Amino acid sequence: MARGHATPARRLGRVHRATGRGAGAGPRDAQRRAGRRESGNEAVRLGAGVRTGGWLRAGFGLGLGATLAWLLVHTVWQIGELLSLFLASVFVAVGLEPLVGLLTRHRVRRGWAVVVVLLLFTACLAGFAALVAQPISDEVNALVKAVPRWLTELHNRHSFLGHLEDRYQVISKLRQALTSGGAGVVGGVLGAGKIVLSLVTSVVIVVVVTIYIMAGLPVIKGFCFRFVAASRRPRAEAVTDEILARTGRFMLANIATSGIAGLATFAWCAAVGVPYPAALGFFVALMDLIPVLGSTIAGVAVSLVALSVSLPIAGATAGFYIAFRLAEDYLITPRAMKYAVDVHPVVTVVGVLVGGALLGIIGALVAVPAAVAIGILLDEYLFPRVDAS
Repeated sequence: MARGHATPARRLGRVHRATGRGAGAGPRDAQRRAGRRESGNEAVRLGAGVRTGGWLRAGFGLGLGATLAWLLVHTVWQIGELLSLFLASVFVAVGLEPLVGLLTRHRVRRGWAVVVVLLLFTACLAGFAALVAQPISDEVNALVKAVPRWLTELHNRHSFLGHLEDRYQVISKLRQALTSGGAGVVGGVLGAGKIVLSLVTSVVIVVVVTIYIMAGLPVIKGFCFRFVAASRRPRAEAVTDEILARTGRFMLANIATSGIAGLATFAWCAAVGVPYPAALGFFVALMDLIPVLGSTIAGVAVSLVALSVSLPIAGATAGFYIAFRLAEDYLITPRAMKYAVDVHPVVTVVGVLVGGALLGIIGALVAVPAAVAIGILLDEYLFPRVDAS
């Protein structure tokens, strides 16, 4: 019989075998399908759980990050005064670095160079104290002796002070302020003592930190440069040295503008007859080193001294300082910074105003060096890439 033709018996056997497999496999196939459906449902539940856990982890991470960010901002806000003092110390140390570097280049050890610079600074302060001690004492005595005369003029309605008294009731308001209560006087005394103690503490902190930074500046620079790749380290060192050099020139320019203020004060006081013009000129030059408030405080002090001459002279002196302050802020200082550190006058004015608004005196002091540093970094790293693109 040919192989390709199956007999009826064989066909019947095949049918029975196929039927037997199909009949016997039916329940097992149902179980398999049910198992697969159960496995699929379990996978769906596991996927939903994974997604839920992912959202929980993401939410927890965001909450933890926000909390840490808030704690960091709060901590920086709490220690903002200390950070300002540290910033002032860094600025003073960097400003005095050219003098220390000049001595070290003449084979003076760095520690001794720092000592010499500090001794020179101390000698300048001692000379100023010796110069103004006697004039200040004499001026205080003169002001005390002038008080009864001013009180007499206040009660004289035909005098200028008498007209002011009639219009504004200065004496009655002063008496009311003094007799308003002992608590206010005690609070004022305690507040003044707290201010003096805080000022002394701040000065000590700035002096100590400045000395440490001046002595260890090369070590600090070397440690910071270790975070820069070795291939880029020489370029970073060159940029840093340029920033430090311009900061030193800024200090010299600031001293020059303060010298101009002192000379102008000396000339004005000598011309109008205000006593001790040399001492007042030195005082104004020293106070003018403090931006924003320094020249204002100096102008008020000199105007008060001019009261010992006459009230019109005091008023004229106050007007002179207002005019000089405007000229210094918008003409002298911007042009001096332009030649010293190559910063546009507009950048100088805006930088001082913004820095003073953000960080007060310290911000105004470091505003111009910060603008110089930003300009150097842009010229060195950003602008070449932009021009090449």
